[in-house]
Amino acid sequence: KSVLLQNYKNWEIIFWDNLSTDKSKSIVNSFSDKRIKYFYSNKFLNLYHARNLAIAQASGKYISFLDVDDFWEKEKIESQVSFLENNQDIKMVYSNFYLFNQFKKKKISRYKNYLPHGKITDQLLKNYSIGILTVCVHKKIFEKFVFEPKYDVIGDFDLFIKISREISIGCIQEPLANYRIHDNNFSKKKKHVHIKELKSWIKEKESEFSAAGFSLFNQKIFLYKLVLKDFINRFLGV
Repeated sequence: KSVLLQNYKNWEIIFWDNLSTDKSKSIVNSFSDKRIKYFYSNKFLNLYHARNLAIAQASGKYISFLDVDDFWEKEKIESQVSFLENNQDIKMVYSNFYLFNQFKKKKISRYKNYLPHGKITDQLLKNYSIGILTVCVHKKIFEKFVFEPKYDVIGDFDLFIKISREISIGCIQEPLANYRIHDNNFSKKKKHVHIKELKSWIKEKESEFSAAGFSLFNQKIFLYKLVLKDFINRFLGV
């Protein structure tokens, strides 16, 4: 519904049903809109493998991501398409977002401070701030970069760090999306996997980042671990 209510109307939904058991197909079919394109996986796939396959089905110029429990502010697409069209050197933009507490029925801005833009790898390693539900990326980016299918939780972190090393990233400071907090958040249930994947990622990337001149890589990632701890605590009781 939050996509249907967008101010910007030239969109398509690639709805990738990853063997759901929650009546997703009947819910999707209840919306009579040719812009909604439904795909049913013939086997259960890792989240980021599924994302890659969904991207391949998209016909538009830009790609955004919205998981089924989250929702957008009505100006989300319009604001980001306008930003990218007016800044041709920028191929990816993200924004702040709200944390919507399903239990308390209230929302707060996730980030209170000014979010970084431009060449921001350093800043992201210190304090990762890109919510996948907020991004809008030029589809051509995915000709070079894809999600790493081996990850269950940190695939977006891994991808956007890679992208940030090669291009400047734009940012809209206002919250344009809503992350819904509830009992069944995938990230909440998989917090142990999150920690395991992050440790593996740090070990794998340490020499690469050091060779590229990120001399404070370990210290920056230590700070990210603190952010991860805060991230987990947030899910346990915002």
